[in-house]
Amino acid sequence: MYENSKEPLASTATFYQGVLKNILIALLIMAVCLLIGVLGYHYTAGILWLDAIHNASMILSGMGPVVEITTVSGKLFSSAYALFSGIAFITNVGVILAPAVPRIFHRLHLDDEK
Repeated sequence: MYENSKEPLASTATFYQGVLKNILIALLIMAVCLLIGVLGYHYTAGILWLDAIHNASMILSGMGPVVEITTVSGKLFSSAYALFSGIAFITNVGVILAPAVPRIFHRLHLDDEK
């Protein structure tokens, strides 16, 4: 069925290295997303830096806004950032799970061959 089905399962150390690499990539993605939010809230809504990072962190984590946005540009940015944050969350879940899912399927396939 699979061309590489004869390959042995990667070692646990190799697997954990892949997991760590993907977690670091996910953290980098989250940092970039947070930076976008902080800059956006600061410049479009006129929010102070500390409040901007607080608001961006809360939106990015799915908790919701904490600062009332009064400007039109701020509200437009806040709406777009909320949608963007949902996609960023789903993307990061995929990045973190990327090494695990193929390993599970590979292990199941190796068990079928026995």
